[in-house]
Amino acid sequence: MDQKLIINWEEYNRTVEKLAIQIDESGYKPTLLVGIMRGAAPMIDVLSRVFKLKCAYLAVESYSGKGIEDEQGNIVFSREMSSIAENMGGRILLCDDLSDTGITLIKSMEWIRKYKPIKDKIEDIKTAILWKKKSSTFEPDFCATKLKDDPWIVQPFENYETIRIEDIKQKHKK
Repeated sequence: MDQKLIINWEEYNRTVEKLAIQIDESGYKPTLLVGIMRGAAPMIDVLSRVFKLKCAYLAVESYSGKGIEDEQGNIVFSREMSSIAENMGGRILLCDDLSDTGITLIKSMEWIRKYKPIKDKIEDIKTAILWKKKSSTFEPDFCATKLKDDPWIVQPFENYETIRIEDIKQKHKK
């Protein structure tokens, strides 16, 4: 994979806003946002503010190994979902930043449906993503951007993965 799609903050925010409009205009009224961490963290923060909803967080790791940008590793789920929402369940909007293959979203929906604290309280689960890659076979309910190819998406917060705390300290020295 040598193709990269580099997203700046302005484009990122515009993409999240486009997704919010799509959800609103569909008439779907979620009662809980569930974000697949870490990728969905910034987008569900914005969506929760726009729609005035509580969030839940599901930690999922699907990429492993250093320098592996185009391979999906084993999917590992957290033991619990984290939320301060009083009434989890209802109409869930499962959010992730992107769909490479769709496997993470499919497996996350399965995990949520089996999650004991809410499994009997779920009315439905819909999915929302910012980017769908061409090779993804998963069809989300809401998608801000369907890509014509399969680039590695570099989001505006990802630069921190290569920065050490020492670099930040040096930058902020007076």
